[in-house]
Parts: sequence; structure tokens; C-alpha cells
Amino acid sequence: MPNYTKLLQFNKDTIRTIQQRDNYSCLFCRIGYHCEEFNPNKMDFIIHDIMHFVPKSKMGLGIEENGVEGCRYHHHLLDNGNQSLRKEMLSIMENYLKSLYPSWDKSNLVYKKWSTK
Repeated sequence: MPNYTKLLQFNKDTIRTIQQRDNYSCLFCRIGYHCEEFNPNKMDFIIHDIMHFVPKSKMGLGIEENGVEGCRYHHHLLDNGNQSLRKEMLSIMENYLKSLYPSWDKSNLVYKKWSTK
């Protein structure tokens, strides 16, 4: 396994920080985004993940500025794009992250082997 792969994962401290920052709730559920199928007893809404803005497949880092808390249902909508919602969901995530981090920049969310930072 290449050394950089750990950098793409959210570690326990980062997960905890994002969960606290996002008040242990899904960004998309909070705004009622495509919740028409909402069933509070359905596991997809109970189990939460940290969702990457820039995905690991595009070398997205596992840092606070690259993640938001989301339920499995919304994570599935984002990752699978089965309703062509990815672009809109990424825009919502980007606006949210920019509101939290004034100097937020997509280019800082990607692993760069030769970075001088």
C-alpha cells in the first residue's frame, strides 16, 4: 500500500472534529435535500459517514476542509449519482465548507507528492 493512502483517509481525530463541527447530523438532511423518502427507522438515515468533497479516487485528502457528515442515504446519492444529483450536492458542500473556512480552496484538498507545504 503506498504511503500516501493514509493521507486520503479521515483519521479518528478528524472524524470526531467533523462530527462535532456538523453537530452529529447529515448536512443534506438538515436542509431537507431530497428527503421525500425519509424513513426514520431506515438504517440509511441512522448510520452516518464522513463524505469527501474531493473523493479519494481523485486524491482527496482526509482533512476537515474536505469532509462533511452525511447519512448513508445521502452519501449513496452523492457517490452513485443515480439521480444526477452529484453536481448540485457538491455545490451545497462547497458553499457549506466555504462558510466555515474563509480561505477554503479546492486545490488545497488534493494530495500533491511534491508539495512544499
